[in-house]
Amino acid sequence: MHTTKALLKSFIVNLFLSISKIIVGIVGYSSALIADGIHSFSDLATDSVAIFGNRYAMKPADKEHPFGHGKVEYLTCFVIGIVILALGLEIISNAFEQEIVIPSKLVIVVSILTIFLKLLLSRYLLRIGKRENNQILISSGKESSMDVVSSIFVLLSSILMQFSSEYFILKYSNLVATIIVGILVTKTGFDVIKENMSSMIGEQVSDMDIEEMLELLKDDQVISIDHFAVIKNGPYFQITGEVGMDQNLPLKEVHNIVEQIEQKLKDYDHRARYINIHVNPVDIDEE
Repeated sequence: MHTTKALLKSFIVNLFLSISKIIVGIVGYSSALIADGIHSFSDLATDSVAIFGNRYAMKPADKEHPFGHGKVEYLTCFVIGIVILALGLEIISNAFEQEIVIPSKLVIVVSILTIFLKLLLSRYLLRIGKRENNQILISSGKESSMDVVSSIFVLLSSILMQFSSEYFILKYSNLVATIIVGILVTKTGFDVIKENMSSMIGEQVSDMDIEEMLELLKDDQVISIDHFAVIKNGPYFQITGEVGMDQNLPLKEVHNIVEQIEQKLKDYDHRARYINIHVNPVDIDEE
C-alpha cells in the first residue's frame, strides 16, 4: 500500500515536471531542458511499469509459483533500466543536432523548481523504499537523484549561456550540459540493470545480521548447523537451512523443533516468508 502510494506521487510529480520542462525548453530555446524533460517523461513510463510490477510482485504464491511473484520486482526494474539506458543514448545522439541559441531566463527558474521538487521526491522514494525493502522504489529514487544532478547541469548551462555574447566559448554550455545529462541518464540505466540482474539470478541478502539469525536455529536438540542462506525474493526472503539432529529422535519431535525454528525466523523479520529447514541425521555414537 505504501509502495503504490509512493509510486503514484512520483507519477504526478514527474507528469508536472516533464510537461513544464519540455514546454519551457521549447519556448525558452534550451535543448538541455528539453532533454531533461524527456528524461522526466521516461520517469513517467518507468513509474507506470513500476506500479504494475509492484502490484504483480505482491501477489501471493499459487500452484505455478510456490515461492510467490516477488522476483517480478527485479524484472520490472530491469525493464526500467533498459528504458533509461536507451533514453540516455538517444539524448547524447540528438545533442549534436541542436542549434546553438541562448536560452531565456525562464529556463533558469524552471530548473531551480525542478531541482527542489526532484530532491524532495528522491529522498521520499529512497526513504520509503529502504523502509519497505522495495527495490522498485529504490531504483526510482536513484533515478530521481540522477534527475537532480542533470537539472543542476541544465541550470548551470543556462546561466553560463547568458554570458556567451561576452565569452564565445560559453555558447557551447548548453551542448555540453545536454551531453552530460545523457551520460548521467545512461549510467543510471546501466546501474539499475546491473543491480537487478544479480537479484534475478538469486542474490544472498547482505543488509541483515546473518549471525544473529543463525542463533535462532540453535536448540538443545540441534547438534550442528550445516547450511544457511537468505536469498532475496522481491519484497520477501527465501530461507534455506540444514541442521543436524540425533537420528534416533522421534519424527514428531523433529517436526516440532523445525516448526519452532521457522516461526522464530518469521518473528525475527516479517520478510522471511518462504522457509525450508532440512534435517540431517547424526549418529551420536559415531560422533
